[in-house]
Amino acid sequence: MSTTTTPGVAESPAPAKVSQDRPRRGLRANSTFNFWLFTGPFLIGLVIFVFVPIGWSIWLSFFEARFTVTPSEFVGLENYKSILTNEDFLNSLVTFTVFAAFIVPATWAMSLGLALLVNRLRFMRAFFRSVFFLPTAVSYVAAALIWKMSIFNGVRFGMANTFLGWFGIDNIAWLANPDPPWYWLVIVTVRLWLQSGFYMILFLAALQNIPRELYEAAAIDGAKPGWQTFRHITLPQLRATSTAVILLLLIAAYQAFDEFWNLLPKATWGQPPLVELYKMALGENQNYGVGSAGAVVLTLLICVVTLFQGKIMGFGRGEESK
Repeated sequence: MSTTTTPGVAESPAPAKVSQDRPRRGLRANSTFNFWLFTGPFLIGLVIFVFVPIGWSIWLSFFEARFTVTPSEFVGLENYKSILTNEDFLNSLVTFTVFAAFIVPATWAMSLGLALLVNRLRFMRAFFRSVFFLPTAVSYVAAALIWKMSIFNGVRFGMANTFLGWFGIDNIAWLANPDPPWYWLVIVTVRLWLQSGFYMILFLAALQNIPRELYEAAAIDGAKPGWQTFRHITLPQLRATSTAVILLLLIAAYQAFDEFWNLLPKATWGQPPLVELYKMALGENQNYGVGSAGAVVLTLLICVVTLFQGKIMGFGRGEESK
C-alpha cells in the first residue's frame, strides 16, 4: 500500500521521544561520595577539635585535675563552687560588663556609619570598602603591640603623647596604672579598629537589599531625606542585621583575650574572664578542674545572654509575628 504525499508540503518529522528513564544509581552514588569527600574533613576536624574538647572539659570539671588531664578523684560540684566564689573571676565578669558597655554600641555605631557612607558613594566604592575592611585581616596580637609600642606608648615619643604635647598636655601613662583607667581607651580603640570593617560589610549588604521603592514612596509622601528617612525606613529595615551584629559583638566581647593579654600582661586589674581562666588552668597551679568549670560557666553565661538578647530584639521571628 503506497502513501500519498501532497505536493509542496514537506513531511513533518516524527516527534522526538521523551525519555522517561530515571537517573542512574551511579550518579546518586557519585553525589553522595562528593558530599562526604568535601564535608568529611571539616566534620572530622569539628569533632576532634571542638566537640571532643568540649566534652572533655565538662568531664574534667567534676574531677580534681591538678597538673593532669586524666584525673581519678571525683569531686562533684566543688570546682563550680570554687570558681563562683573566686574573687578574681567575679571581678573579670565586671570587667567584661564594662568592656561590652563600651565596645558593643561603639562598634555598632561606627560600622553602621561606615556602611552608610560607603553606600552613598558614587565612585571608588570598592576601594573604600576594601580600605575599611582591611584591618580585619590584621592579627589581634600584632595590632595590640602596635597600639602599645607606637600609638599609646607612655613616653613622649608615642603618637598619642606627641599629639597631646602640641597642646601643652603632659605625657600620659596609658597602660601603667588603673587610676585613671586610661587603658580602656587603648583596648576599646584597638578592637574598634580591628572589627568595625567586618560588621560594616554586613550592614552594607543589608543596605543594598532595601527596596528603593520605599524611599521613593516616602519622598512622595513628603518625607525629608536624612534623619527622617533613616529613622523610619533604613533603621527598621536593618533590624535583623542589627540584632545579629549585637549578638556577635557580645559573644566576641566575652571571648576577649589577645588584646588584654598583650596590653596588660602583668596587671592584676582589668582582666576579662578568659584571661583569668587561662591563669587558673595554665598558670602555676595548673588546676584544670577549676579552669574547666569556669569555661563551662562562661559558656552557659554566653548562651543565656545570647538567648535573652535575641528574645528582646526578636531574633528569628517571622515577618508575620512582628
